[in-house]
Parts: sequence; structure tokens; C-alpha cells
Amino acid sequence: MERGLILLVAAVGVYVASGVQGISYLSFSNNTQVNISQIGCGVTKLCVQTPANCDPTGNTSCLFASVISSTSVAPNGSAMSFQLRGDSVGYIALGLTVNASQGTTMLFICAQNSSKNGSFFFQTMDQNNINGALTPADRIITEIRGIVNENVIKCEFNVLNAKTPSTILLGTGTVTNNGLSPFNISLNSDLLNLANPASNVPTTAPPVVNTTVASTTVASTTMASTTQQWSCPASRHAAPAECPHTIRPAESLKGILSSSSIQ
Repeated sequence: MERGLILLVAAVGVYVASGVQGISYLSFSNNTQVNISQIGCGVTKLCVQTPANCDPTGNTSCLFASVISSTSVAPNGSAMSFQLRGDSVGYIALGLTVNASQGTTMLFICAQNSSKNGSFFFQTMDQNNINGALTPADRIITEIRGIVNENVIKCEFNVLNAKTPSTILLGTGTVTNNGLSPFNISLNSDLLNLANPASNVPTTAPPVVNTTVASTTVASTTMASTTQQWSCPASRHAAPAECPHTIRPAESLKGILSSSSIQ
């Protein structure tokens, strides 16, 4: 009977304020502080965000998440600490999946209940990646804490057994009297090793620039006008990739032209 009551409450939405032990598999922290920033991204924690390089401590819209892996959990998971920040009058959510176009996504939802003065609540769901349907999911989550400031929602929580590698999804949705609206995805990352803080920083070198000059008559050309600085592209995630070298096409062209017979 008690089990049936828990499932019924989960089905209609879990409106649990911080510090309230209302659901057996959700454990709230006594610490109500939530501090989310880019500090440590790519070094001690893996970060993803949209728009790219947005500041979760600023006043502009920023959907941001970070993860720190701690101890390994058999068979292929780890205990991980997550941070999530976003703007929504309903909910923000972080999803973990292997393939966003099939199977299911584990959703961790941080939300505000507008009918209860915007109070914070937390919920775990499964999303069907084929049709987007949401169903309640019992997952052991610990150290949950969250705050709501107008439309900004911030939360932190620990997941006992998060699978890695995983694709991270970030998005938002609304909260209604009937529960949660479908999850609107704003960010769909590559498959990431959640235990590696730098796994979302691309290490691929920039494409090689073709500096071959065709054997045709070259008119009078001012070399300075072709000089341009080529820089490594910034990562679409938390930190720019290091740029091992800089390519100056004009210098290569000058060497070729000086060794050629120009009419």
C-alpha cells in the first residue's frame, strides 16, 4: 500500500521543498547553499553550457551543467556530483543517455512550483527518446539542494550510479496541474566520458590550409593585403581547445611566390 502511494505521488509530480524528506529515494541536503560557476571547468569538472561560454554567475540567460566524478560503482558507473543552472518559469533538466534518438534518457529535473510561491522541487524521470514521453523513475539521488530566484533555478545533487560514457542533454519545460510538459532540448552534447573533466574539449587540430599556387600569370599583388591570422576555433562547450600553432597563409604564399618565375 505504501509503495503504491509513493508511485501515485511521483506520477502527478513531486512538489518537495528543500530539506523535506518526502520521497524515499530522494535525499535532501541540510546545506542550502548552491554555488555554481565555471571555476574548474575542464580541469576538475566537466562542463557543458548554452549559449557557448555563457557565465552561470551572470545576469544573462545561461543553461549550464557540470559534473564531478568520485568513486567508481560496479558494473560500469560512478558516483557523480552534478550542478545545474538555467532560466525557466517551470523546470530545467539534465539528461543522460547513450543515444538521444533511441532508447531512453535519464532526466534529473530541478523546478519551481508557481502555485506554491515558486518553491523548489526535484524529480527524476525517464524520457522515451522515440516519442518524448515522460514516465516517473525511482533513482537514488542524494545531497539534493536547490534555490529559485524569479526565473533562475539552481540545483546540485549526487547520482549514485551514473553511466559513462554518456551524452548530456540540457533543456527546459513547464509545470502544469497535470504534471510536467515534454522536455525541450536546448543542448545535445557528443558522447562524453563523464569521469574525464576535459573530455568535452576538442583536441582535433584545425584543418590544413591549402597554399598551392596555380602556375598562371600573377598580376601585381600587395602581399600585405593577403596577410591574415588564423586561430584555433573555440570549443562549443566549456573551454577553448589549446592552439598548438598559428598558421599564417601569407608567409607560405610569399615563400612560394619568391621561388617561382612571375611574369
